[in-house]
Amino acid sequence: MKRSVEDHAARFSEKAAEYDDSKSDEYHACADLVVDYADPGPDDVVADLGAGTGAIALALAPDAKYVLARDISEGMMEEARRKASEARITNVEFAYGEFRDPNLNGSDRPSVDVVTSNFALHHLADDEKREAIRVMADTGARRIVLGDVMFFEEPDPDEPFYSPEVDDPATVGTLVEAFTSVGFAVVAVERIHDQVGVIVAERIGSGDEVSGAE
Repeated sequence: MKRSVEDHAARFSEKAAEYDDSKSDEYHACADLVVDYADPGPDDVVADLGAGTGAIALALAPDAKYVLARDISEGMMEEARRKASEARITNVEFAYGEFRDPNLNGSDRPSVDVVTSNFALHHLADDEKREAIRVMADTGARRIVLGDVMFFEEPDPDEPFYSPEVDDPATVGTLVEAFTSVGFAVVAVERIHDQVGVIVAERIGSGDEVSGAE
């Protein structure tokens, strides 16, 4: 990670109010695919990590039993809570959580069935990403859906999807290897842009089919 957790949290809290209006078409396409592939059922609990202003968590809430939304930025979570209140969505919990310590444990916490994350993991270095994906797998989830900045081709720092001074995206191959090393099979890779994509991973032996995005 090129900046501390505290630095990232402060940076995103400052931009929380205008964050939704600042995102690219590729970001929105990525978010839509994450929602489509997550595909929770009415008894499923979703953990949305790096939840930001709640784009994924709030979209999944009507179909899921419960959503545990975690982020490091209190400003982003306040914006998400405001949106949830306006939409009268009550089955989402917004709380502090980091990728490598997502604050999902506790006797009163439901077990996790699906993990999602969109445009957040690229702030971590590759070894930190591997640790984060191991933590995702340790939740017991059968499915992990990751939308993010990722390199399908050679990195181009002139592209608008990441800032080299603060971000550290991985290659698609690095991410796929991280999933397979913790007992998941990568069942779909969607390329939205040379530097933006969605990876869908299923726990080997889970027996579930992934519904494809139309």
